[in-house]
Amino acid sequence: MRGPFPKLVIFDCDGVLVDTENLANRRLAEWLSGAGFATTFEYCRKNFSGRSMASVQKEIEAATEVRLGVDFVDRWNAGLPDLFAHGVEAIPYVRDFVGKVRAAGIAYCVASSARVSKMHITLGQTGLLPLFEHAMFSSTMVGRGKPFPDLFLYAAKTMGFAPADCIVIEDSVAGTEAGIAAGMRVFSYHADPYSDPHGLEEAGGILFDDMRELAGLVPIP
Repeated sequence: MRGPFPKLVIFDCDGVLVDTENLANRRLAEWLSGAGFATTFEYCRKNFSGRSMASVQKEIEAATEVRLGVDFVDRWNAGLPDLFAHGVEAIPYVRDFVGKVRAAGIAYCVASSARVSKMHITLGQTGLLPLFEHAMFSSTMVGRGKPFPDLFLYAAKTMGFAPADCIVIEDSVAGTEAGIAAGMRVFSYHADPYSDPHGLEEAGGILFDDMRELAGLVPIP
């Protein structure tokens, strides 16, 4: 039994639609280490994937004496066009699943910790932007980012659906926690070698590691 048909499918962006996490977290580790927060790519990949830069800064500055600067988030976002100018690819087979959702007449959108401007860059690089520009939601639109449920609840409300009628496609623990907290079923993708399957499962996600499996897990009429 796969449960009822969803009325809205909410896609995360980074790690679900586009492969950006490795590029972003390598740069983040360099930036944080340079600012005095000694860290590694692996640490950032595990702990900061799926998070907004504002929440990362808040966590680091609350726990340490390191100060990243009032312009940290703005500088980070200003550097994204160059970072993602080359090398961003769509997650394998995700376009096929989006096509199945569209063919079934199910509503869908993207809801990401990233700013809409970043999604325009990454989705644009992969050719996925025309499929999602009708409904793009960012954590900048709500008071609290993932792992809080605010973003997914806002997306569902704006799209006109009850949380129980929505499913979320995620790849991060923070995003999975956010979807579960929003009262939605969450399907958690863990094909990336740096993903945390145990953490995803503990957060309540339904695990899968191949986008071709998803149509068999998600009930689509």
